[in-house]
Amino acid sequence: MSPSPVLAAGAVCWREGADGRVEILLVHRTQHRDTSLPKGKVDPGETLPETAVREIAEETGLLVGLGTPLGVVRYKLPSGRPKEVSYWAAEVGELAIANSTFESNDEIERLSWVTIPAAREQLSYPHDIDIVDRFDELHRLGRARTFAIIALRHGKAVPAENWDGPDATRPLLQRGVDQALSVAPGIAAFRPERLYSSPAERCQSTIAPTARLTGLDVTLKPGISQDDYTDDGGRVARIVAKRLRQRRTAVLCSHGPVLPQIIAAAAAGAGYRHVAKLRRAAQLSTGEYAVLHIPVDDPDSGPVAVEVHSPTV
Repeated sequence: MSPSPVLAAGAVCWREGADGRVEILLVHRTQHRDTSLPKGKVDPGETLPETAVREIAEETGLLVGLGTPLGVVRYKLPSGRPKEVSYWAAEVGELAIANSTFESNDEIERLSWVTIPAAREQLSYPHDIDIVDRFDELHRLGRARTFAIIALRHGKAVPAENWDGPDATRPLLQRGVDQALSVAPGIAAFRPERLYSSPAERCQSTIAPTARLTGLDVTLKPGISQDDYTDDGGRVARIVAKRLRQRRTAVLCSHGPVLPQIIAAAAAGAGYRHVAKLRRAAQLSTGEYAVLHIPVDDPDSGPVAVEVHSPTV
C-alpha cells in the first residue's frame, strides 16, 4: 500500500505598485539553504486554507486572505513519501506589510519582494516556478484580483422525523457542531466581509463560529431559507446578484435544496453558462462549503476557479 501523502499549503503572496509592476514574496530558508514560496505542513485537524494562512503568518509575519487557488504540486520527499502542496494567490496590502512581525530565525533567514522574472531566477524548485507562472498568466489576463461567493451548507442536524417542532427550529447534532467549528477557520482564511444565513436554527448555528472568528455580524436572509424555497429561484438570484454587484467576499449559509440555486445564480451572474460543470459545488454534503472566485476587474467574465472544502470531522 502506498503511503499517504504529506499535505501542505501556501501561497503566492503578491503586491502591485502604482506603476502596475507586480512583486511576489520569496522566503530564503535558513536550514535548507534554498529559496521558495511560503508554505508549510497541515497540522492535525486543519483544513488546507487554514494551513496556508497560518503558515504564511508564521513564516513571514503577514496576515493575509486567500484569493484564487493556483493548483497543487506533487513531488517525493527524500524519504520517498509523496508530498502535495496546495497554493493560492494572496494579495498583500501595505498595512499588512507595515504590521509584519517577521524577524530572521532558524527557519527563515530573510524575505524578499521580487519581480516575477526575478522570482523565476531565484526559486530553487521548478514546481514553485510552475505556480508562479500560473499566477502570472492570471495577472496578465486581469483575473488575479478576485472576490468570492462562498456557499456553506449547514452542519448535520437532528433529523426531521425526530423533531416535533417547526422545521426551522431543528438544532445541530454534536456532529454538526463539530463540522461548523472545523470549517470556520478555513472560511475565515478567505477574509469574508459579509455573512448571510437562512433564519433556520441549523444554519445560524453553523455560521456562528465563522462569525466569532471574523468578528462579523450575521445578516438573516429568509430568501435563502428552505421554508421560502421556490423552483424558479428568483429570490435567491436577486440576493446573489446584489452580492456580485458589491464585489465583496460573502458567505451564504443555506440548505441542500437551495444551494444549487445559489451556485447557479453566482455562476450565471458572473457570465458563466456551463452550470452543469459546477455540480460538485452545488451538491454539498453537510458542513461543506464551495468558493466561487470572481475577478474584481471583470466580474462578468466568469469565475476564475471553484473549489470545495469539507470539515475534517
